[in-house]
Amino acid sequence: MVFTTPAFLFLFMPLFFLFYYLVPAKGRTSVILLGSWLFYAFWRVDFLFLLITVSFGNYLFGRSIHKTGEKEEKKRLWLAAAVALNLTVLAYFKYFNFGAESLNELLKLAGLSPLAYQEVILPIGISFYIFQSMSYVIDVYRKDAPPAENFFELATYVALFPQLIAGPILRYKDIIDQLKQRQHTLQLFGQGFILFAVGVCKKVLIADSVAPLVDVIFARNAPTFLESWLGTAAYAIQIYFDFSGYSDMALGLGRMMGFHFKKNFDAPYKSASITEFWQRWHISLSRWLRDYLYIPLGGNRKGSRRTYINLFLVMFLGGLWHGAAWNFALWGIWHGMWLMIERKSGLHLIQAGGINKALNHFRTLFIVGISWIFFRAGNFNGISSMIRGILGLNGLGISPSVNWQLSRFSLFAGAVAILLVLFEEKYHDEKALNCFREKGLSHAVVYTALLGLSVLKILSDSYSPFLYFRF
Repeated sequence: MVFTTPAFLFLFMPLFFLFYYLVPAKGRTSVILLGSWLFYAFWRVDFLFLLITVSFGNYLFGRSIHKTGEKEEKKRLWLAAAVALNLTVLAYFKYFNFGAESLNELLKLAGLSPLAYQEVILPIGISFYIFQSMSYVIDVYRKDAPPAENFFELATYVALFPQLIAGPILRYKDIIDQLKQRQHTLQLFGQGFILFAVGVCKKVLIADSVAPLVDVIFARNAPTFLESWLGTAAYAIQIYFDFSGYSDMALGLGRMMGFHFKKNFDAPYKSASITEFWQRWHISLSRWLRDYLYIPLGGNRKGSRRTYINLFLVMFLGGLWHGAAWNFALWGIWHGMWLMIERKSGLHLIQAGGINKALNHFRTLFIVGISWIFFRAGNFNGISSMIRGILGLNGLGISPSVNWQLSRFSLFAGAVAILLVLFEEKYHDEKALNCFREKGLSHAVVYTALLGLSVLKILSDSYSPFLYFRF
């Protein structure tokens, strides 16, 4: 089940909030847990048991670490066991097929017969809930967070359905107090509704509108110069509005339940460096990699050479986290390389205005755009074709098949995209989200109307899953 399906919009969401607010305040966290498990089971019941098992295992690890007290050696052993088992689960489900395929390719090159294997099905959201589970155990080890008082408390944190499938990645230490006690008001519910409506509009009216154009261009064997640049720009729009739209929906649903999740995007395409881009794009993942990988590796505390190695390694692993394929590894390597170049040259520290700032923005957008080719193309042949097109080696014009997709663009959808880009830093502001004060009611009317148009589009179009569900 995804947020932009009739099943969620007309069945799950209204029934969930009906039960949630009918139940006394003390029982609402239990409603969240049961609702979250039901939400996940709607996809596959058997993988719900995997989610519960991971939650219970990390609950036991957290208790064991806490009970060891000041015995550092035992604590480290429990922590190592917890991290190893979490990574083993993630590696098996996410990277087994990739490893088997890569091994068979090597066997073919050596003239040997490939091995037969049964493909493993990837559970949706596993990358997110494994990372959340690991952060809980690590925070308990570091004494940054208390251990969960009971299994159901931790299970609710891991399974919280607004962000279970595609983030943002929550920290137990940031959410535990809200799990125990949070405020419920009509004002907060209204703020959450606006955030949810904005997210649906971004996904349905913008991301889904450019998706057919992206699919057509990236499927071409030899896209031309104009097609390659158009496809790259279209995919940059698609992935941003798709993923940030989901994050806004997650933040909105959380606010409707009284939670205050940290925003996951902060106008990333306004960045003047790749360093700044990763401070604005998928913020929860960037901070997770920084706090649980980059800093433990030594960060920038062990000299320049070690800093560059750490930056490169973190981005390489961050690329593989997104998917078990070499194009994702290349995407991470590309970003890691530019982070090293910026740190070496000091470009990440430049805050110049005027023409220099514009040039820095252009440079950053170009680098990010090329990286999206690696991310989307899927294989080296597709990447090579798009890069050749970018350089003008496949011709210049636009073919009829691509031109036909261009005709499907809606002027209204384009206008919505422009408005959301212009005001994307403002609609998270508390005043802008106020539905019942000042101009908030007019905002609510506008977003309700846009939500209605989005729902009509959902009902008329075919199923369109969120891009990050596959990661």
